[in-house]
Amino acid sequence: MTSTLHSDPVSTVLQRILTAERENDAAAFAALEAPAEILADPDAAARADKLEHIYMSVSEAGGELIYLLARASGARTVVEYGTSFGVSAIYLASAVRDNGGGTVITTELQPEKIAAATENFRAAGVGDLIELRAGDARETLTELPGPVDFVLLDGWPDLALDVLRVLEPALRPGTMILIDDVGVDFGRDVHGALLAYLADPANGYLSVELPVSDGIQAVVRL
Repeated sequence: MTSTLHSDPVSTVLQRILTAERENDAAAFAALEAPAEILADPDAAARADKLEHIYMSVSEAGGELIYLLARASGARTVVEYGTSFGVSAIYLASAVRDNGGGTVITTELQPEKIAAATENFRAAGVGDLIELRAGDARETLTELPGPVDFVLLDGWPDLALDVLRVLEPALRPGTMILIDDVGVDFGRDVHGALLAYLADPANGYLSVELPVSDGIQAVVRL
């Protein structure tokens, strides 16, 4: 069984985007006026527009983990919340292709990021495996093609629990869910409700935080 992750064109596109993020994001965040207020804005679309030039992608180590777990679980139907410039979707699509084919359904609010991600998917040669839905994930992910094998929650963290509840009818026993950036200090508790929900045995999940990058919560639907 082969891996396309470290071969062209996937590896070339990923390194290009990740390098651009390292060169851009720190300075772009520093240049923002009142970043805490932006992140606290209840209007998710307004937040996305104000941060349209910031990548906020999964880290390279996080991407490698996403690929590894998607491969290990044999994922064919994958859902991602939060596309940005498409880094994590490329990792996921590469895993799906190497698992024998399938679909990555991803969703993004910001039009410029949608355009950039679509071009990145094409350049990486995985566009045929990705369905990018434009709009609010709480609306765009209500209809899914059958049971979901793998989920990545990497959009606005304060909305992730709402998105998970939208997805729950499509989750099967054994569905793996990854939540990125659970160790990041956003200036307020944005993950507490989601983590408490996952920790409650009545809700049917088992989870553990992995010390990868800024913290990744690994979850299994029971």
